[in-house]
Amino acid sequence: MKINMQLRLKEKNAIVSGGSKGIGRAIAHELAALGANVTLLARTESTLVDCVNALPCSEGQSHAYHVVDYDRPETLKNVLTSSLANQDYHILINNAGGPPGGPLVAADLGQLDTAIHRHLHSAHLLVQHVFEGMKSSGYGRIINIISTSVKQPIPGLGVSNTTRGAVANWAKTLASELGPFGITVNNVLPGATLTDRLSSLFEKWAQNQGISVEEYKENAQKSIPLQRFAQPEEIAAAVAFLASPAAAYINGINLPVDGGRTKSL
Repeated sequence: MKINMQLRLKEKNAIVSGGSKGIGRAIAHELAALGANVTLLARTESTLVDCVNALPCSEGQSHAYHVVDYDRPETLKNVLTSSLANQDYHILINNAGGPPGGPLVAADLGQLDTAIHRHLHSAHLLVQHVFEGMKSSGYGRIINIISTSVKQPIPGLGVSNTTRGAVANWAKTLASELGPFGITVNNVLPGATLTDRLSSLFEKWAQNQGISVEEYKENAQKSIPLQRFAQPEEIAAAVAFLASPAAAYINGINLPVDGGRTKSL
């Protein structure tokens, strides 16, 4: 069988969670550049408007946004039953920020509950919403932006390590259940990526070690074989490939995009 590399996403409809900044914004831009109609979900309307206006938009394309706060599940449910109720989607990008750092033993149940709602419950509601449309079209790409912590826990990110691991196993289960319908479910695991979240973590960790942020960054880069941090666009490129027709037989994987930092296979 001859296969031509097909990356175009024309006439495909995509939802990008957390799509107004950082990695989510870069993913939205890449999917739009490949021809997809992109719907952004995030909690700050001003940044959503700015992002939608900046998306590539050729003739026949259209983009939209909806204000959703994943820490308030009712806002997502309202959007799913109103604004997104009559549209089928082919691509779903689950992406949410946080949770805050700190040791797991010090986390209270409220912090765990918030993280599970933000990362797992919201993703599950979205999958349930898009499933029938993906099934009927025979094309579905569900991609979860999680963390290399599912392979190697990151010190100082106890709640995040716990929650991301739960999402990874949830996704692996869905990959088996949805595969027969032509729907793939994969996880992208970003390494240290130049975003606002990374900057805030570096400031906190540098302070804890009693060193400057610049010194902390220099030490952190030395732990990465490529000796640098990722740009959000580099994570987006991996996501766009998994969303494309070319990735039709890739299902149920954890893909680190981390410059080789993760020590496990």
